Amino acid sequence: MKTIHIGSDHAGYDLKTKISAFLTKQGFIVRDHGTFSKESVDYPDYAHSVAKEVQDHKGDGILICGSANGVAITANKHQGVRAALCWNEEVAGLARSHNDANIICLPARFITVEQAEAMVKTFLATSFEGGRHQLRVNKIDC
Repeated sequence: MKTIHIGSDHAGYDLKTKISAFLTKQGFIVRDHGTFSKESVDYPDYAHSVAKEVQDHKGDGILICGSANGVAITANKHQGVRAALCWNEEVAGLARSHNDANIICLPARFITVEQAEAMVKTFLATSFEGGRHQLRVNKIDC
């Protein structure tokens, strides 16, 4: 069973809950890093928690906030983390196949639950192509 680490701020709470249930039904082990309500919180707290697990090779990640920009920026501060802001299935697939992304970041205020589920499914089912893309990925970390 593959482990998925998921986290969100208050704007992403509802979508996080639905994506977690979707993944559990698919047979994934889901580790919820919070938040656990719609009360206003600071997204970096949850993005760092998920990114740390991904950085330590303990699974892939999903981060959700209103625009997905904040969680993506935060997660990408971690060495070896490649967090990709995705807004459709094609971008989710390319993030994985070309950029070897290990965290998908979803903009809760701009997508439907169905779109999010489709993106997550594509992201998790897609493999990194390597080859010429590996050369580029090797240049990402500072």
